[in-house]
Amino acid sequence: MDTIDIEYKFKLPDNAKESFKIRLNPESGEIVIPPLIDLPEWTRLGFEQCPNCPYDTADTTYCPAAVCIVDLVRCFNGLVSHDRVEVEIITNERRLVKKTAIQNGISSLMGLLIAASGCPHSAYFKPMARFHLPLSEPIETIYRVATMYLLAQYFRQEQNMLPDQALEGLTEIYRNMQIINNSLAKRIRAASETDSSVNALVMLDMHAKTVYYVIEDYLDEIRPMFSAYL
Repeated sequence: MDTIDIEYKFKLPDNAKESFKIRLNPESGEIVIPPLIDLPEWTRLGFEQCPNCPYDTADTTYCPAAVCIVDLVRCFNGLVSHDRVEVEIITNERRLVKKTAIQNGISSLMGLLIAASGCPHSAYFKPMARFHLPLSEPIETIYRVATMYLLAQYFRQEQNMLPDQALEGLTEIYRNMQIINNSLAKRIRAASETDSSVNALVMLDMHAKTVYYVIEDYLDEIRPMFSAYL
């Protein structure tokens, strides 16, 4: 089975290079992870476990989201969030290169990893992982989230399930993601000496809050572009 491959390459301030290759299962949308050994304590399910986690430590040893970001946190432990880096993202279809603060690159990659990690609360974002848009701006993210959610309602209707055209369920999804982000931040703080990974997660949480509070404002902003449909 062919995988969906995405690679992030970082050129660090000292000219060192780091690369992360992500392989997604095209059917499940989840990351194909090789067997991992020597996982740190902060990846265990019971370590700062999310209050809304559906798993039980008696049955599940590790947090799937934490396991997916462990190498990312390890790699950038010595960098601070404002360090400038060159980020190159390569997919089967395109290549993107940008010079930016390290926290922006980490946040983009972290969002991809968490979405495809197998966490039940982040599973709603697997379509966005499949059609990943690196280093996206807030309005791009909101457009993608809204169109993804409405397409999901079309699929629900096809299966005789009640569709949610008012996007009410989307706020609940993001409410849960804010809880996930807060708990993951506690895990990362316990593992990190610097702030690059924590601030990257804070940026993800800011995106979540943006969607939660101002999605209607953003949608009103792009509404005129849909005049041909109205």
